[in-house]
Amino acid sequence: MACGKWVPGRFRRNQATNPKAETRNPKEIRNPKAETTLQLSRNMNSSTTSSLVDGDLTVRKAVRPAWAVLGERGLEILIYLCGISAIVFVLGIFFFVFKEAFPILSNKHFSLTQFLFSDQWYPTSEVNKRYGVLAMIAGTFSVTALAMLIAVPFGLGAAIYISEFCGPKVRETLKIVIELLAAIPSVVWGFIGLTVMSRLIVKYTGAPVGVNVLNGGIILALMSVPIIVSIGEDALKAVPDSYREAGLALGATRWQLVWRVLLPAAKTGLLAAVLLGVARAVGETMAVLMATGHAVHIPHSVLDSVRTLTANIAAELGEAPAGSAHYQVLFLTGVLLFAITFAVNLTADFIVRGIRRK
Repeated sequence: MACGKWVPGRFRRNQATNPKAETRNPKEIRNPKAETTLQLSRNMNSSTTSSLVDGDLTVRKAVRPAWAVLGERGLEILIYLCGISAIVFVLGIFFFVFKEAFPILSNKHFSLTQFLFSDQWYPTSEVNKRYGVLAMIAGTFSVTALAMLIAVPFGLGAAIYISEFCGPKVRETLKIVIELLAAIPSVVWGFIGLTVMSRLIVKYTGAPVGVNVLNGGIILALMSVPIIVSIGEDALKAVPDSYREAGLALGATRWQLVWRVLLPAAKTGLLAAVLLGVARAVGETMAVLMATGHAVHIPHSVLDSVRTLTANIAAELGEAPAGSAHYQVLFLTGVLLFAITFAVNLTADFIVRGIRRK
């Protein structure tokens, strides 16, 4: 049989014995219904385009009511005003305080050096009036330092326990207790220091009086702990769970996880919590007025009575004649408090920036 000879019906037999020989790609198979639909859509698109070009089809823009436009604009203005209100209020308060305190700087009987570096405070003397706030600055810093020495370990420890160790029911119970502590008015804390804490201090320390630096520091610590706990817990909860999972995967214990992973990761938020506690202690008035003894004296121990800057303003501003030198010096004390707070915040900002760079 010759190789090149054509045999009738041979191709049909091969096709019958091998059905896949002439199988076509399904994508190449024509679908008349689909092609008809596609053609109709193309015709509609082309007719729509032509009608748009010819101007036969008019597209109308939605028109909003005037009240909706005005309401939205008014809401935007309200949000903007709320955003800048804090800055405006702070500047307004500072302007008012500085305006009342500025005239004393031009008084020939007043010395700014004596005001800052003298511990003699006799604003109502008929012979020799002296306006020295060094003792009150020392009293403010001593009470605040003792309060932070007590509040920071307890506050951060409570925040770590609530965030990482306790169960859900205990966590909710502790949060409620902490919120109740934060809701107690400062004058109530002052009564506690004056009636309860002072007796305990006299009984167990042998101090002649129970209203002193120790009493004020303990009361301020109790008032600052809720702030430190709340913000510290939020800072620890903000650490991603992947950090915890990675530490546990490497075999770290829970304490190692807290000490080497969570605290370094949340150090910025924890520092903010501590600084807010410091601001709470520095700005407190009624509690320290009732618990520290209100004596103009540079303390040499925690059992000495002191007077703070805020307590001095609260006690004497109502008795000072408006516009007098005594009145103006009290407002200058408020400017000094502004400066101290600004210095604390600026130092904290530098510390936070240094931590972030590392």
